[in-house]
Amino acid sequence: MIASKIFVYFVELFICFMNYSSKYIENAVTQFTKFPGIGKKTSFRLVLHLLSQTMQDVENFSKVLLDLKQNLTNCAKCNNYADSECCSICMNKGRKQHIVCVVESMKEVMAIENTGQYQGLYHVLGGVISPINGIGPADLSIPKLIERVDAEQIEEIIMALNPTIEGDTTIFYISKKLQNKAIKISTISRGIAFGSELEYTDEITLGRSIVSRLPYQIENEN
Repeated sequence: MIASKIFVYFVELFICFMNYSSKYIENAVTQFTKFPGIGKKTSFRLVLHLLSQTMQDVENFSKVLLDLKQNLTNCAKCNNYADSECCSICMNKGRKQHIVCVVESMKEVMAIENTGQYQGLYHVLGGVISPINGIGPADLSIPKLIERVDAEQIEEIIMALNPTIEGDTTIFYISKKLQNKAIKISTISRGIAFGSELEYTDEITLGRSIVSRLPYQIENEN
């Protein structure tokens, strides 16, 4: 077992420092390593896989990526990714129009949708407030959220942000902005451990957290 692990380690080490037989392969490997969680070993395998495909398959793959980058847009209403001006969720009149779930990104939208427990609308912030990373309220779609509350008949805002310091800071900021408006603010229940990400939370736990959401209150500063 130990010998096997040592062998795997040296194989991976060899791949990291190997001299490629072609600059085209090396360039392709370098591009794949720019993806999150993809190292040189996996990148090399992906490049070899592409080389084994037909020219038509590679062209189709390239076209899909170009279409994704050139044609994908943000929903004018909720800021989620969309194929047109308004996303399919916002256009669905069968959903509860008076409830809006505030999330960080499309990843959380997909995670919540997979639970099948939520039938309202969403608002994608595009991140969370993080001064250490230079991200402030103006860098997010918080102003658009405030506009939605003023323009639409929204009765409840559900804060479904990752349970982190940055997530809690963002919830507090938005709640302060909405505290003088006649709207209910709630947060998902903390069946989800602090510091975890909604994207990786199992569907049952996340679904229960949405259903058993709790009212959010701003503590008095005095």
